[in-house]
Amino acid sequence: MAVKTPLAIVAMALFPLLGYAENTTPPWVKSAIFYQIYPPSYQDSNGDGIGDIQGVIQRLDYIKSLGVNTLWFNPLFKSEFKDGGYDITDFYQVDPRYGSNSDLVQLIEEAHKRGLRICLDLVAGHTSDKSAWFQEASKGHDRRYSDYYIWPDRIPDDVKGKEKDQIGGVIGEDSFVKSTAPRASYYIKNYYDAQPALNYGYANPNPKNAWEQAVDAPGPMAVRRELENIMAFWMDKGIDGFRVDMASSIVKNDPDKKATIGVWQDISNWYHTHYPDAVLISEWSNPKESSSAGFNIDFMMHTGKYNFNSLFVNRVGGEFAPVVSYFAKDGKGELKTWYKLYSEQYNATKGNSLITLPTGNHDIQRLNAGDRDSVEQLKVAMTFFLTMPGAPFIYYGDEIGMRFQTGLWNKEGSQGKSTKNRAGARTPMQWDDSKNAGFSTTDYWNLYLPIDKNPQRPNVAKEEKDPRSLLNYTRNLLKLRASSSALSAEGDWELVSNINRPYPMVYLRSSGNERYLIALNPSDRPVSASINNLKINQATRVVGDEAQGTLSTQAAQPEVNVAPISALVFKLE
Repeated sequence: MAVKTPLAIVAMALFPLLGYAENTTPPWVKSAIFYQIYPPSYQDSNGDGIGDIQGVIQRLDYIKSLGVNTLWFNPLFKSEFKDGGYDITDFYQVDPRYGSNSDLVQLIEEAHKRGLRICLDLVAGHTSDKSAWFQEASKGHDRRYSDYYIWPDRIPDDVKGKEKDQIGGVIGEDSFVKSTAPRASYYIKNYYDAQPALNYGYANPNPKNAWEQAVDAPGPMAVRRELENIMAFWMDKGIDGFRVDMASSIVKNDPDKKATIGVWQDISNWYHTHYPDAVLISEWSNPKESSSAGFNIDFMMHTGKYNFNSLFVNRVGGEFAPVVSYFAKDGKGELKTWYKLYSEQYNATKGNSLITLPTGNHDIQRLNAGDRDSVEQLKVAMTFFLTMPGAPFIYYGDEIGMRFQTGLWNKEGSQGKSTKNRAGARTPMQWDDSKNAGFSTTDYWNLYLPIDKNPQRPNVAKEEKDPRSLLNYTRNLLKLRASSSALSAEGDWELVSNINRPYPMVYLRSSGNERYLIALNPSDRPVSASINNLKINQATRVVGDEAQGTLSTQAAQPEVNVAPISALVFKLE
């Protein structure tokens, strides 16, 4: 074992001061392919209409067959389900609707037998108002959990009329919930009233407001240690890591995130020291910040400044604001907005942490949404997701092209102030043509959410038999990715097409002498691009066929021609 030099020790000591965390990403994470499961919608094993842990165990062989190697579950913990399980009453217990702690341990063991890892969702910022902690805290100042929460005695004048900014970490008048409890007249919430915020302190406490405690005050420090206890409890049962819900929002009134980063550096240093082979994933939506806080992976998605909305958000049934989507067949999108944001994050985090561009998740519309509904369109999008750098995340059902459902009702908090139809992305997995698409044996009206009523809806059994299906296309892409260092999480990436001529999007992935060229045309018209400063002796097509396009290497300047709604991948010599 190598001995650290004094210089290395000094450098490590300076990490917190400089706002950086040591690169602690375990080696396995660099080849991880994640598969997100929304627990109530995956597989019902007992006929009650709600998915459960035993149902997932029944489907592990299918999950393994995809080519993924890590599962991430939305919260499985005991909950009142006012917000889809994100209002937790007991962090140390699996909710009975999903099974028991023993069922979860069995899932971990069965997954590990198949070479699959398990990550759980960690809701660090709040609990349910029915939590025993909150119930005890509400009784007075002198209880064990009294300072686990934030208890204002009034609404200060400087926040009246202001709305909270959860991404910016700013408290507004709508953060104050009226309370009749002995503890205080109000408590601070995170999202819904039923989700009181845990107290990690304020970045700059106002001395006039006694409830604004410093981040290193006893209450906030006790909350940090409790979070570590929760993490240790589940890590010691064999899980492989956590995805942390809204990790950037825990410290209040912290717009520059310096205090939040400092808190997470403390927690992540403890975590990576005790569990060096575990992954820590943030829902932060600013990878360069989350990386400095000690997270190994962060999402670029639909929230915050660093998002991919200009690529994928489609107008669907009036439920999403009109956005000109790059991956729409009308070909009216642009790449500049996303490219600028992505390049900034890619260059800032390369070699230290990973960015993920998820195919979707439980909070946003699915890939199959609006007029992006054909298998060909979905293949183009999937090619993008599975050939980009970073850690791929596939949302359950996206591998078969499940359709985003419109017109659904509010189910367990799926419709909020800024989220109109999250239920549309949470419908049951479609397995076959049997009753309820093989998800559950219950009557239709007892299902957690309705199955897609379209008789042509995709399902696993049908796509298993079709070599040209999206399911088998996804499997083949994942096999290709697993075989290549250039297409891996840390392979180099460069956009080589003209940013001012967005169709097609052409980029190069490389590692040493290995190079792949990817050309994507989601539009419904043929397009071409000349590629400057790229020497190609030979090109072998590995994805796509002659009808979908060609790569000419004869001229001084290589040119790629891409047919409508097509994706091409070439291995270059």
